[in-house]
Amino acid sequence: MSDQDELLRIEGIRKTFPGVVALDSVDFDLRRGEVHVLLGENGAGKSTLIKMLSGAYRPDAGRILVGGEEVRIHGAQDSERLGIATIYQEFNLVPDLTVAENIFLGRQPRRFGLIDRKTMEADAAELLERVGVNVSPRARVRELGIARLQMIEIAKALSLDTRALIMDEPTAVLTSEEVEKLFAIVRRLREDGVGVVFITHHLEEIAALGDRVTVIRDGKSVGQVPASTPEDALVRLMVGRSIEQQYPRVRPDSGSDSGTGSEGDSRAGSEGDSGGGSEGDSGGALLSVEGLTRDGVFHDVSFDVRAGEVVGIAGLVGAGRTEVVRAVFGADPYDKGAVKVAGSALRRHDVNAAMEAGIGLIPEDRKGQGLLLDASVEENLGLVTMRAATHGGLVDLKGQREAAGRIAQQLGVRMTGLGQQVRTLSGGNQQKVVIGKWLLADTKVLILDEPTRGIDVGAKVEIYQLINELTAAGAAVLMISSDLPEVLGMSDRVLVMAQGRIAGELSADEATQDSVMALAVSTNTEREAPRGH
Repeated sequence: MSDQDELLRIEGIRKTFPGVVALDSVDFDLRRGEVHVLLGENGAGKSTLIKMLSGAYRPDAGRILVGGEEVRIHGAQDSERLGIATIYQEFNLVPDLTVAENIFLGRQPRRFGLIDRKTMEADAAELLERVGVNVSPRARVRELGIARLQMIEIAKALSLDTRALIMDEPTAVLTSEEVEKLFAIVRRLREDGVGVVFITHHLEEIAALGDRVTVIRDGKSVGQVPASTPEDALVRLMVGRSIEQQYPRVRPDSGSDSGTGSEGDSRAGSEGDSGGGSEGDSGGALLSVEGLTRDGVFHDVSFDVRAGEVVGIAGLVGAGRTEVVRAVFGADPYDKGAVKVAGSALRRHDVNAAMEAGIGLIPEDRKGQGLLLDASVEENLGLVTMRAATHGGLVDLKGQREAAGRIAQQLGVRMTGLGQQVRTLSGGNQQKVVIGKWLLADTKVLILDEPTRGIDVGAKVEIYQLINELTAAGAAVLMISSDLPEVLGMSDRVLVMAQGRIAGELSADEATQDSVMALAVSTNTEREAPRGH
């Protein structure tokens, strides 16, 4: 490699926060026309490292070189001037602005001193076509689902004269088709001489796209290896141990009635089974959804989830999965149908009624909907149980603190203490806090919407083990995931949604990638495609 091939180099970078050494003598380099994968568990220091390059943080020691010259990056403008663009895992978009306004925010083309909207929207349309997303440049960002927001972030980064592109888990919320489109974009950028820093927790993506891999563990760079390195070896580098079983689902006794229907049967059991079991009866329907309909979004959705089982919901982006579970939780309205817990019907569009019945929801957007980012770990863990811990107008703070400490330790939340601001935690630890608040509330039915998005393989297994513990204790789990191997590996039954309807149901034995996808792309529906996620 010649010096001219090197785009940037990081040497001996160190960064500390109160009580935490985030990075300790980390080395990293990026060459022209390569995809360099940055791999590590949540909390390993990946986010801190890329924030150094984007100007959000400044190193305590070490140096950054761009084009062979040492530089100081004090903010986003410095980073952009040096040809470095970053696409963060959590979106950096303004909801009330249009797609075009977001892409060119602060850089709008002007004519006679005024913003040239025609040119801006035409340029935005070209970028959107390049990333393969069918959305109007005039659409408001708040009207779009998460997958489309991710593609807009990519278009925004491509609008800059970028030489080094940092992508923080860009595939986490994309369908397989969208991932292939993204990979094609990245390959074209590589051919154009752009260097790409690619952060992913999907190990199969590394060999498919990467050239080199740098592994960070506990704030240190522990190895640089070819992208062709076997997955087992990458996992050992990443977590310091081997993970023998990726999806350690402990399924209910196969001798009990699983209630599995045929592919075309949208019910999980017979009519007589609906809500008939007690909370502790592993054969009883703990959650029953009957004929749930919201005009233009989802139609005639029916299913049961029994105590002690995991039911996965698979489907393409836009199938309406998230809208259905939000309606079940009472967060969104519906026009017809019923939701029952242990046989008792819930009031419509009433989150409090759902929570009192024992339903908990872990949303796909953990930062926007699952956490109070400026509050502490302790305060977030106590959000659901605060009312129960209040007596005579006073909150039992000691009891709340003890409970929060116990659950944080059980989940292995990496933090300086219960008083640490949730905003400063890694993505994986933030997700553990979201899950923890529902565990403290003794939840009977836990709905998980993309539970492991942005979480490393080690933390994923911890989440899966937690799901096993919940179902072993008699809880019912309803899980949405765009990661099809996860759905297949952790579900006792799989419901497949297409265009706002349940296209079919598969038992764990029947469910394969082919059988799920065949149902997911089915178009035998009487209604137009919903505006779902």
